Amino acid sequence: MEPNDSELCKKIGFMCGIEIHQRLATREKLFCSCPTAVPPSDEKPVGSVKRHQRAVAGELGKIDLSAEYEELKDREFTYNIYDNNACLVEIDEEPPHDLNNDALCIAIAFAKSLKMDIVDEFQTMRKSVVNGSNPSAFQRTMLIGLNGEIETSDGIKTKIMKLFLEEESSGIESSSHNAVVYNTDRLGIPLVEIDTDPYIPTPAAAKSVALTIGTMLRVSGSVQRGLGTIRQDVNVSIRGGSRVEIKGMQELDKMDKFIINEITRQQSLLEIKDTLQSIDAKVHQGMDVTEIFRNTKVKVITGQTEKGGVVIGFRLQGFKGLLGKEVNPERRLGTEISDYAKAAGVNGIIHSDEDMGKYGFSNDELSKLAAALSLGENDAFALIAGQQPHASKAASLAINRAQMCFDGVPLETRGVANTELCTTKFMRPLPTSSRMYPETDVRPIITTAEMLKVAERDAPDIAAERASLKKQLSNESLASNMIMSPRLGMYKRIVSSCQADPVFVANVLLQKFTELKRSGLDVDYIPESSIIDIFSKYADGTVTKQGIDELLKAASSGTTDIASAINKRNLARVKGENLAKLISSISSEIKSTEPDKIRRAIMSKYRLNVDGSELNELLNKSKQ
Repeated sequence: MEPNDSELCKKIGFMCGIEIHQRLATREKLFCSCPTAVPPSDEKPVGSVKRHQRAVAGELGKIDLSAEYEELKDREFTYNIYDNNACLVEIDEEPPHDLNNDALCIAIAFAKSLKMDIVDEFQTMRKSVVNGSNPSAFQRTMLIGLNGEIETSDGIKTKIMKLFLEEESSGIESSSHNAVVYNTDRLGIPLVEIDTDPYIPTPAAAKSVALTIGTMLRVSGSVQRGLGTIRQDVNVSIRGGSRVEIKGMQELDKMDKFIINEITRQQSLLEIKDTLQSIDAKVHQGMDVTEIFRNTKVKVITGQTEKGGVVIGFRLQGFKGLLGKEVNPERRLGTEISDYAKAAGVNGIIHSDEDMGKYGFSNDELSKLAAALSLGENDAFALIAGQQPHASKAASLAINRAQMCFDGVPLETRGVANTELCTTKFMRPLPTSSRMYPETDVRPIITTAEMLKVAERDAPDIAAERASLKKQLSNESLASNMIMSPRLGMYKRIVSSCQADPVFVANVLLQKFTELKRSGLDVDYIPESSIIDIFSKYADGTVTKQGIDELLKAASSGTTDIASAINKRNLARVKGENLAKLISSISSEIKSTEPDKIRRAIMSKYRLNVDGSELNELLNKSKQ
């Protein structure tokens, strides 16, 4: 499927909506005065607290399915606390302080830019989150605006349904099936969530809409920059399928590919559904088959049974050949079922559509298993090995997922499985509205005329920004590319902080960074301060244009001392009198006064140190 194939999307009943989550660049967190600056990666926590969490009923008296699912895992959560970056509010030992007014003003300005209706009263709500990402088991959030619209540069108009102001979650330090360690440094940073309607027409349009919203956010100058500060969630469904949420896409360039793969996955699951409904198919309950494998040579089983674990098997009547059906690159129906089992803390499942020989099963073991499970000619089976009670929980989850095959596509939240292949994996059931209830510790805030006036003034304007860039760069194409670039904010800060030519800066950020990234360099991890320093060194004549490439390579490898890198890599520019002396020296060395020969000789040795235009100017003067 092509990303822009609108006719095919209509034919299959494609529906798609986006949720953009962006951290705000405020000094303080949303409900306390802790700074939003994340501590250095090598800083050690000053302490920690532990929590266990359970699901609670929402405002309507129902428990959210995703919260209930997370509670079943029964995990212990540890929260690392960093000096000056967290307080009693973060660990839910103190009520929230007053709402960060700067964050509220920024959120209202965004809503104005998106032509939204601002609500009359900002009521903070609690959103149940039982995956441990918040010590309180809920996230505070408030609705800011409704019913907005945005138009992309290629003319796609999309409704913006809601805009929320909320708290950022904790960051995961480490994770296992029964314990997760979180860091509280980013917890509570103000965040806006922007939700579109579900009628984005194509996968390519989804990427374009996300890019346009991201551009609006960057143009404001009020958002944090860097990896992890913005996340895109995409909701996808097709006719006959179900809404599936893909969480946490970091690479916008691949959004359309992820969506196309989700379409393919849902189509494959619907084909499996049709096959199962046309035959005598059934999912049977699990049974303990440990004794069959008591003397087995299968390492994935002995690794569990030798520690007192069990083996549970279940019959999948009529499923023969279906477990091995590919639903996405390197992912099959068996993989989908296995993901559910893994949620209970086992390593996955073994199923009959795999090569049993690679595991080391004997024919006798397989015959005994077939008899124990009453396997028929068209039946499949699955095995789960693990310690109790994890094995039983895993079997229950896997059996439930197999049962879902008769309905087609489960309602799920999915995470990234493979970034290169753009595939996803099961995370948890899709959340419902049952997880919301009012926050009683935060007073509602009435919207005032002054708030709306300030928001109108501060609302980011993409059209005005594009016009300003066009004037600055004298190139409409370059200006359009720059305003859609995630490096727009960086460009503006470089140009405002040094005298580097704006056109040159834009070309480096748009083209050279892309080239370096394709060559495998981590340019996205270069601190902005280092990049500004590099351009400043070029602007004051310390290095040449060619030297910038080498300094970016050094910075992408972790070098932050740019002056030291210039000396270490011999990148200092040769100019003025020193360049004139070099010309004279090279002329004597090659025994020629011809400018072309001197130019070639100098550039072959000093390409990184000599500015070509200055060299030509001096050579032309000497010629005259």
